[in-house]
Amino acid sequence: MASTPFSVLIVDNDPIVIRMLADWLGDQGHRVDSTPSVKDALRQAARQIYDLAIVDLALCFGDGRELQEHLLSTQSDLTLVVMAERSAIEAAVRALKAGAYDYITKPLDPEELAQMVNRVTEHRSLRCENRRLRARLEAVSTPDFIVGSSHSMKRLLELVDAVVDTDATVLIKGEWGTGRELIARFIHAHSGRRYGPLVIVNCGALAEPALEEELFGQDATGPEGMSPHHEGKLQLADGGTIFLDEIASLSARTQARLLLSLETTEVARTGGQKPTRVDFRVIAATTRDLETLVDKGEFRKDLFWRLNVVTLEIPPLRRRPEDIPVLAEHFLSVLAREMNRKALQLSPEAVEALQQHSWPGNVRELRNAIEKAVMVGTPPTIVVEDLPLRLTIPAIGPGPLPLAEVERAHISRVLKACRWNISRAAKLLEVDRGTLYNKIAKYGFKRSA
Repeated sequence: MASTPFSVLIVDNDPIVIRMLADWLGDQGHRVDSTPSVKDALRQAARQIYDLAIVDLALCFGDGRELQEHLLSTQSDLTLVVMAERSAIEAAVRALKAGAYDYITKPLDPEELAQMVNRVTEHRSLRCENRRLRARLEAVSTPDFIVGSSHSMKRLLELVDAVVDTDATVLIKGEWGTGRELIARFIHAHSGRRYGPLVIVNCGALAEPALEEELFGQDATGPEGMSPHHEGKLQLADGGTIFLDEIASLSARTQARLLLSLETTEVARTGGQKPTRVDFRVIAATTRDLETLVDKGEFRKDLFWRLNVVTLEIPPLRRRPEDIPVLAEHFLSVLAREMNRKALQLSPEAVEALQQHSWPGNVRELRNAIEKAVMVGTPPTIVVEDLPLRLTIPAIGPGPLPLAEVERAHISRVLKACRWNISRAAKLLEVDRGTLYNKIAKYGFKRSA
């Protein structure tokens, strides 16, 4: 059973083809209507909304052309696929230019048919996601990365504000977990392209040549004509925005192809002969220093300058500790509501512990920590031991320190964070209360009034 069933209209004057398609799609869980008549297809389309129409290319001439135009103009959510003989590839390409999404060749190959349905599923999923984003545009909640009042965040927001209404290419620099994708989504959602698609590609997630095909697509007229046609992510972003995360991962060959597409505003599918004109905005992101990679010859200088029109640098959380309590309270409120928990608050000790942590995973790590605390904490207060983190030992001075001095500093800090609650401090230090009392006596700690 298909996870996302379609309503499908099949139009073909060959009853064998209709039966084969209807049986196969029905077995996949899709609801199928079929007809050999263009006029009957027009009547059915007037009564029924379809997700997918599969139409014989031979019927797309004469009255059949009226069918294609009618389906595409009256059913805005329809995905149209044409069937063509192998000798009619040029006609299939014309059908694509007229608005068809894809084509499959006759005689039908079950494997090619399955690949086509998978592509349609991905295509429709992307369209549904963009519709959901569009419907929520007026009620977009404040992205997590915006929460905070530090000088560095205010400066970042000023730059984001200045760039959203433009079509300028944006390069986002930031460590893992700082919110690079959130910024890209925010810019797209508030830009003039907000009703177009937002296509996200993690360039570090795929190895070459899979990444190259993911970006540029594959043409059915490629080597030996064996690979099926499908659009790449650059074409899918037409009219909208493409977010290229981990841009530094691109190979030299893919860098060159991307640069050519940016300069010509055209995309040539792998194996294709004629490039397709596209219109998209590029937002790229990286955790690495592209300038250094350029100096080493590992990243093209001309592509770097093409991408580096507007640079947004997200400060890591450890450089804006004043934002940590505000972010933590924000996550506490959001997550308690999502988990249907009673209102929670952070104890002063918990807030101090959060500010003392180095947060190598940045905002994402903080959110995960608060999420766990909400799950295990006892209302109404989140305490230090509810937090899934170890307190970071501060640097006390230059040079190496004796072990006893490091231990003394760490115990002092934990006691202070726990406000001398011996049970909590012992739990954090993973020692029993008696051992902790001995350490307090050894180092001469005294609780301040």
